[in-house]
Amino acid sequence: MQSVTLNNGVEMPILGFGVYQIPPEQTEQAVTDALAVGYRLLDTAAAYGNEEAVGRAIKSSGIPREELFVTTKLWVQDAPAQDNARRAFDTSLTKLGLDHVDLYLMHQPFGDVYGQWRAMEAVNREGLAKAIGVANFYPDRLLDLILHNEVTPAVNQIETHPFFQRTADHDLMREHGVQHQSWGGFAEGRNNLFTHPVLSEIGTAHDKSAAQVVLRWLIQRGIVTIPKSVNPGRMAQNFDVFDFELSDDQMAGIAALDTGATVFFDHRDPEMVARLGKHRLDS
Repeated sequence: MQSVTLNNGVEMPILGFGVYQIPPEQTEQAVTDALAVGYRLLDTAAAYGNEEAVGRAIKSSGIPREELFVTTKLWVQDAPAQDNARRAFDTSLTKLGLDHVDLYLMHQPFGDVYGQWRAMEAVNREGLAKAIGVANFYPDRLLDLILHNEVTPAVNQIETHPFFQRTADHDLMREHGVQHQSWGGFAEGRNNLFTHPVLSEIGTAHDKSAAQVVLRWLIQRGIVTIPKSVNPGRMAQNFDVFDFELSDDQMAGIAALDTGATVFFDHRDPEMVARLGKHRLDS
């Protein structure tokens, strides 16, 4: 397993396991299987509703805590955001059954971002979150947060895949020491990703699948990625991406697939801002 070093010195695996959209009743087994394959980075969120299941799988695995890298995320909080963000963090920690997380991310760039960030800075200072970062921040919002706060986000987790490669975002993050992390690396199969002729041809050259090519492409760009699956065989395949390397021509071929646009939704769209910004979790 390769790792990246975050801006505060914390080491983070470059390949992990995500549990977005895995139902809580399936999550414990999925995480158990992923840990058995060899994954040590686990990515969940309060909004996913499966933190408790992730925690149970961690506990039953018997794997020493220091060998794991656990990420969870803060959802948008009502005022007073700083107080409520701290309570939300404590709730997540309790559900996970852990005494700290390795990375705590602000899930959306909405609400009182600064109040929420102050609470996150506090849990970082206290050692309860070894690193803090954000998700879904476009460059303008990310830079604004960096310029007006004490702690620079260690990570920005954003939609990144061959059809939306985020090159300008990547360059800005690199300039400011923010680690780029991908969600939706497979674009949920949109644009026929798993059978795309460019990706499939590259895969054939390496005796790998299109999915493995995408993961390798992300890794060679220095981007942390968290593929999701509930199939142990697919988990193992996704993990098997460290024994080949894409050539410059192959990387350029994938670069040509970029459309510069999301295949899901735009976090700057007013309708989506209203929808996500007003949504509250049940607990």
